[in-house]
Amino acid sequence: MRRIGLLGGMSWHSSIEYYTKINDAVAKQLGGHHSAQILLDSCDFADIRELQEANDWAGNDASLVSTAQRLVDGGAEAVAIATNLMHKCAPAIEAQVDAPLIHMVDSIATMAKRRGYSTLAVLGTRWTMLEDFYTGRLEAQGIKTLVPDEATCLEVDQIIWDELTQGKFTDASRARYVEIMNDLKARGADAVALSCTEIGLLVPPETAPLPALDSVDAHVAAIVEWMMAEAPVASLVSSAAV
Repeated sequence: MRRIGLLGGMSWHSSIEYYTKINDAVAKQLGGHHSAQILLDSCDFADIRELQEANDWAGNDASLVSTAQRLVDGGAEAVAIATNLMHKCAPAIEAQVDAPLIHMVDSIATMAKRRGYSTLAVLGTRWTMLEDFYTGRLEAQGIKTLVPDEATCLEVDQIIWDELTQGKFTDASRARYVEIMNDLKARGADAVALSCTEIGLLVPPETAPLPALDSVDAHVAAIVEWMMAEAPVASLVSSAAV
């Protein structure tokens, strides 16, 4: 079993899901008292959020590169960013850290293809929905993407920051997200990517109005596949990092 390094705390509510689901998957595969070899570096999210709000992505690049390197120095054989948005910093990690990065967007593309979906609605932060680092990477792998109009993107984003990342999950926000999912379904989405790690806590995939790909589940599946493989699995890690 390989040792994975998780960049966590963004937010800690979903980092718990990563730790639990990775261990569950390893225990089911190996049985007995087996558990996953995980190094977790959980940041103070307020520091990351301050840089986001200042649009200081160079600062966030430096922060995540430092965290990833610390994990590798501690024995991690690959790293994974346990949040969708902060994959905006993935190129910096790929360029500066000498270890594979298991990329969340690639894991979602893999899950979509395995399940036969070709057009994904993407729900996440405004950066995730409106910038190319996320939807562009899906499109490059043959997955068409749909996002809400800009005003709705800002509404989705506000709920994430004001509620979900602070552990608040309300019926009103759940109903609004389901309404937005229905709108995207009507526009032609055959599935929705829950592209914020807390959305699956608000709208569990089994309750969504169309097939839902929980980004945590997709990422965990890729991480565990890498951990348990006998040789590096090139399809699961960014080519620049191999």
